[in-house]
Amino acid sequence: METPAGKSASAATGYLAAFGTVIIWAAFLVISRLGGKTALTGWDIAALRLGVGSALLLPFSWRLGWSVWRDLKLWALALSGGAVFLVLIYSGLKLAPAAHGGILVPGMQPFLVTILAWIFLKTRPPRQRIIALIPIALGVICVAMPTLTGLQPDTSTLIGDGLLLASSAIWALYSVLAKKWSYHPWLLTRFLAVASALVYLPIYVLFLPKGIDQVSDGMLVLQGLYQGIGPTILAMLFFLRAVSLLGAERTGALISLVPIIAGLAAVPLLDEPLSGWLIAGLALVSIGAFMAARPIRA
Repeated sequence: METPAGKSASAATGYLAAFGTVIIWAAFLVISRLGGKTALTGWDIAALRLGVGSALLLPFSWRLGWSVWRDLKLWALALSGGAVFLVLIYSGLKLAPAAHGGILVPGMQPFLVTILAWIFLKTRPPRQRIIALIPIALGVICVAMPTLTGLQPDTSTLIGDGLLLASSAIWALYSVLAKKWSYHPWLLTRFLAVASALVYLPIYVLFLPKGIDQVSDGMLVLQGLYQGIGPTILAMLFFLRAVSLLGAERTGALISLVPIIAGLAAVPLLDEPLSGWLIAGLALVSIGAFMAARPIRA
């Protein structure tokens, strides 16, 4: 039996792991947007992430076995949650602010996962979760209001938002199918990075537009190391540790801080404006994500 002191230490470790995940994911949005404001394309940043991540995970992937490599479900997960998701989100963050990324990607996950789980897993959402989706929907509307009302006529931002929303939908589908097919997270992490790199990198080198020769070596190192290590490996390890010590509900509630932290950090770091509509959107989406992650009352 675990002592009270042991429980406190475990909880403290869990909270540290959860906040580590939050910081890495929030920084992912800011650093990706920073790369997007340079000559780097979404294709470039995806290649840097997959190149570094797969190189680091390759030594742990030699013994996956032939049965793993010929599993078509794993390939579907790897290509959707890997190459397709990455190209969409990096391309979106080249056109839209980091705060929009926080709202439309991690912020929208409870909304999209609930809908897709209902479709693919036949899991009818409880009333509490449906109510929690209302502020998320209102938050997304707040983000769109400046464009819809003509206050922000830049259509490139709207295109970026569309790409971000598409990436969020792809990631939600990946999450639901991964749960349905019940693969171990460590297996998925390794296979997603390595298999996506095997397919994507040759296509990138041979056919896709590139801007890596137009940016500094420092930016390439920053994007490659952070993207390949932070969200690809460390965030996964921290997240799994937090879930094991705190439970999925408490961890999910803490993850709802990502949109707020990313949105606020983008103001001084990227010189992005923080309008009233955007503040309202950040607050509403974060509240909705928090409500959706709370334990369901019997």
